[in-house]
Amino acid sequence: MRSNTMMRHATLGAVLWLCQLVPALAAEDRALFAGGCFWCMEAAFQGREGVTDVVSGFTGGTLPNPTYAGDHSGHFEAVEVTYDPALISYRQLLDLYWVNVDPLDNKGQFCDKGASYRSAIFPDGDSQQQLAQASLAEVKKRFAPQVVYTGILPAGKFWPVEESHQDYYLKNPVRYKYYRWNCGRDQRLQQLWGRDAAAH
Repeated sequence: MRSNTMMRHATLGAVLWLCQLVPALAAEDRALFAGGCFWCMEAAFQGREGVTDVVSGFTGGTLPNPTYAGDHSGHFEAVEVTYDPALISYRQLLDLYWVNVDPLDNKGQFCDKGASYRSAIFPDGDSQQQLAQASLAEVKKRFAPQVVYTGILPAGKFWPVEESHQDYYLKNPVRYKYYRWNCGRDQRLQQLWGRDAAAH
Protein backbone atom coordinates (compact mmCIF):
# COMPACT_ATOMS: atom_id res chain seq x y z
CA MET A 1 0.00 0.00 0.00
CA ARG A 2 2.83 2.34 0.96
CA SER A 3 4.54 1.46 -2.33
CA ASN A 4 1.44 2.42 -4.33
CA THR A 5 1.14 5.73 -2.49
CA MET A 6 4.77 6.56 -3.18
CA MET A 7 4.28 5.66 -6.83
CA ARG A 8 1.26 7.96 -7.10
CA HIS A 9 3.21 10.81 -5.51
CA ALA A 10 6.13 10.24 -7.87
CA THR A 11 3.81 10.18 -10.89
CA LEU A 12 2.04 13.33 -9.75
CA GLY A 13 5.39 15.04 -9.27
CA ALA A 14 6.49 14.09 -12.78
CA VAL A 15 3.23 15.39 -14.27
CA LEU A 16 3.55 18.71 -12.43
CA TRP A 17 7.16 19.04 -13.60
CA LEU A 18 6.13 18.42 -17.20
CA CYS A 19 3.32 20.97 -16.89
CA GLN A 20 5.90 23.56 -15.87
CA LEU A 21 8.32 22.51 -18.61
CA VAL A 22 5.91 22.50 -21.57
CA PRO A 23 4.90 26.20 -21.35
CA ALA A 24 8.57 27.15 -21.07
CA LEU A 25 9.38 25.21 -24.20
CA ALA A 26 6.33 26.56 -26.03
CA ALA A 27 7.35 30.13 -25.16
CA GLU A 28 10.46 29.95 -27.32
CA ASP A 29 10.36 31.46 -30.78
CA ARG A 30 12.76 31.60 -33.73
CA ALA A 31 14.20 34.30 -35.93
CA LEU A 32 16.06 33.89 -39.23
CA PHE A 33 18.70 36.37 -40.36
CA ALA A 34 21.21 36.49 -43.20
CA GLY A 35 24.13 38.85 -42.79
CA GLY A 36 27.01 37.46 -44.77
CA CYS A 37 29.38 35.01 -43.09
CA PHE A 38 27.34 32.94 -40.64
CA TRP A 39 30.35 32.58 -38.34
CA CYS A 40 30.12 36.29 -37.57
CA MET A 41 26.35 36.40 -37.28
CA GLU A 42 26.36 33.45 -34.90
CA ALA A 43 28.88 35.25 -32.70
CA ALA A 44 26.72 38.41 -32.73
CA PHE A 45 23.66 36.69 -31.26
CA GLN A 46 25.16 33.93 -29.13
CA GLY A 47 25.27 34.62 -25.41
CA ARG A 48 22.69 37.41 -25.42
CA GLU A 49 20.22 37.24 -22.55
CA GLY A 50 17.10 35.50 -23.79
CA VAL A 51 18.83 33.83 -26.73
CA THR A 52 18.87 30.10 -26.07
CA ASP A 53 20.49 28.83 -29.26
CA VAL A 54 22.05 30.06 -32.50
CA VAL A 55 22.62 27.70 -35.42
CA SER A 56 24.50 28.46 -38.64
CA GLY A 57 23.07 27.21 -41.90
CA PHE A 58 21.30 28.01 -45.14
CA THR A 59 17.84 29.27 -46.08
CA GLY A 60 15.99 31.09 -48.84
CA GLY A 61 16.66 28.63 -51.64
CA THR A 62 14.97 25.58 -53.12
CA LEU A 63 17.92 23.18 -53.23
CA PRO A 64 17.43 20.41 -50.63
CA ASN A 65 20.22 19.50 -48.22
CA PRO A 66 22.64 22.32 -49.10
CA THR A 67 26.17 21.99 -47.75
CA TYR A 68 29.08 24.38 -47.38
CA ALA A 69 31.54 21.96 -48.95
CA GLY A 70 29.14 21.07 -51.76
CA ASP A 71 26.27 22.86 -53.46
CA HIS A 72 24.29 25.59 -51.70
CA SER A 73 23.37 27.65 -54.74
CA GLY A 74 20.26 29.79 -54.34
CA HIS A 75 20.57 29.86 -50.55
CA PHE A 76 21.69 32.57 -48.16
CA GLU A 77 24.21 31.92 -45.41
CA ALA A 78 22.02 32.50 -42.36
CA VAL A 79 21.53 31.91 -38.67
CA GLU A 80 18.51 30.53 -36.86
CA VAL A 81 18.13 32.27 -33.52
CA THR A 82 16.01 30.56 -30.87
CA TYR A 83 14.91 32.98 -28.18
CA ASP A 84 12.58 33.55 -25.25
CA PRO A 85 10.35 36.54 -26.11
CA ALA A 86 9.79 37.13 -22.40
CA LEU A 87 13.49 38.02 -22.08
CA ILE A 88 14.37 39.49 -25.47
CA SER A 89 11.97 40.78 -28.10
CA TYR A 90 12.06 40.30 -31.85
CA ARG A 91 12.48 44.06 -32.15
CA GLN A 92 15.60 43.87 -30.00
CA LEU A 93 16.93 41.09 -32.21
CA LEU A 94 16.30 43.28 -35.26
CA ASP A 95 18.23 46.14 -33.64
CA LEU A 96 21.11 43.77 -32.98
CA TYR A 97 20.92 42.43 -36.52
CA TRP A 98 21.17 45.80 -38.22
CA VAL A 99 24.32 46.95 -36.42
CA ASN A 100 26.04 43.74 -37.54
CA VAL A 101 25.40 44.13 -41.27
CA ASP A 102 26.13 46.56 -44.08
CA PRO A 103 22.67 47.26 -45.56
CA LEU A 104 24.20 49.34 -48.36
CA ASP A 105 26.09 46.42 -49.92
CA ASN A 106 24.25 44.86 -52.87
CA LYS A 107 26.97 42.35 -53.73
CA GLY A 108 27.37 40.49 -50.45
CA GLN A 109 28.77 41.55 -47.09
CA PHE A 110 32.15 43.08 -46.40
CA CYS A 111 34.91 41.04 -48.12
CA ASP A 112 32.54 38.17 -48.98
CA LYS A 113 30.83 38.72 -52.30
CA GLY A 114 28.21 36.62 -54.02
CA ALA A 115 24.51 35.82 -53.79
CA SER A 116 24.84 33.60 -50.72
CA TYR A 117 26.39 36.46 -48.71
CA ARG A 118 23.60 38.98 -49.26
CA SER A 119 21.78 40.38 -46.23
CA ALA A 120 18.12 39.53 -45.62
CA ILE A 121 15.54 39.12 -42.88
CA PHE A 122 13.17 36.16 -42.96
CA PRO A 123 10.12 36.96 -40.78
CA ASP A 124 8.17 34.01 -39.42
CA GLY A 125 4.55 35.13 -39.14
CA ASP A 126 2.62 38.39 -39.42
CA SER A 127 3.97 39.93 -36.22
CA GLN A 128 7.60 39.48 -37.25
CA GLN A 129 6.75 40.68 -40.76
CA GLN A 130 5.29 43.96 -39.47
CA LEU A 131 8.19 44.56 -37.11
CA ALA A 132 10.74 43.78 -39.82
CA GLN A 133 9.06 46.17 -42.26
CA ALA A 134 8.95 48.96 -39.67
CA SER A 135 12.58 48.36 -38.78
CA LEU A 136 13.63 48.41 -42.44
CA ALA A 137 11.78 51.71 -42.94
CA GLU A 138 13.78 53.26 -40.09
CA VAL A 139 17.06 52.04 -41.58
CA LYS A 140 16.12 53.42 -45.00
CA LYS A 141 15.34 56.78 -43.41
CA ARG A 142 18.66 56.78 -41.57
CA PHE A 143 20.73 56.16 -44.69
CA ALA A 144 18.68 58.13 -47.24
CA PRO A 145 19.32 58.96 -50.03
CA GLN A 146 21.57 55.88 -50.22
CA VAL A 147 19.90 52.64 -51.26
CA VAL A 148 19.33 49.93 -48.64
CA TYR A 149 19.62 46.51 -50.23
CA THR A 150 18.74 44.28 -47.28
CA GLY A 151 15.67 42.29 -48.26
CA ILE A 152 12.68 40.97 -46.34
CA LEU A 153 11.82 37.50 -47.59
CA PRO A 154 9.38 34.78 -46.46
CA ALA A 155 10.77 32.40 -43.85
CA GLY A 156 11.25 28.92 -45.24
CA LYS A 157 13.05 25.77 -44.30
CA PHE A 158 16.35 26.25 -42.52
CA TRP A 159 19.16 23.79 -43.20
CA PRO A 160 21.92 23.61 -40.55
CA VAL A 161 25.42 23.66 -42.02
CA GLU A 162 28.03 21.00 -41.26
CA GLU A 163 29.09 20.70 -37.63
CA SER A 164 32.59 22.05 -38.34
CA HIS A 165 31.02 25.46 -39.03
CA GLN A 166 28.87 25.57 -35.88
CA ASP A 167 30.34 27.76 -33.11
CA TYR A 168 33.30 28.43 -35.37
CA TYR A 169 34.28 31.55 -33.46
CA LEU A 170 34.66 29.40 -30.32
CA LYS A 171 36.31 26.38 -31.93
CA ASN A 172 38.80 28.40 -33.98
CA PRO A 173 39.18 31.76 -32.20
CA VAL A 174 42.51 32.75 -33.78
CA ARG A 175 41.40 31.97 -37.34
CA TYR A 176 38.04 33.61 -36.72
CA LYS A 177 39.53 36.84 -35.36
CA TYR A 178 42.01 37.03 -38.23
CA TYR A 179 39.26 36.44 -40.79
CA ARG A 180 37.06 39.10 -39.22
CA TRP A 181 39.91 41.63 -39.07
CA ASN A 182 41.12 40.84 -42.59
CA CYS A 183 37.56 41.18 -43.92
CA GLY A 184 37.29 44.70 -42.49
CA ARG A 185 33.98 43.86 -40.87
CA ASP A 186 34.35 45.82 -37.63
CA GLN A 187 35.88 48.82 -39.35
CA ARG A 188 32.96 49.06 -41.74
CA LEU A 189 30.38 48.54 -38.99
CA GLN A 190 31.95 51.34 -36.98
CA GLN A 191 31.84 53.57 -40.04
CA LEU A 192 28.17 52.80 -40.66
CA TRP A 193 26.73 52.63 -37.16
CA GLY A 194 29.16 54.50 -34.92
CA ARG A 195 28.15 54.27 -31.27
CA ASP A 196 25.29 51.93 -32.08
CA ALA A 197 27.77 49.35 -33.40
CA ALA A 198 29.97 49.71 -30.32
CA ALA A 199 26.96 49.23 -28.03
CA HIS A 200 26.29 45.80 -29.45
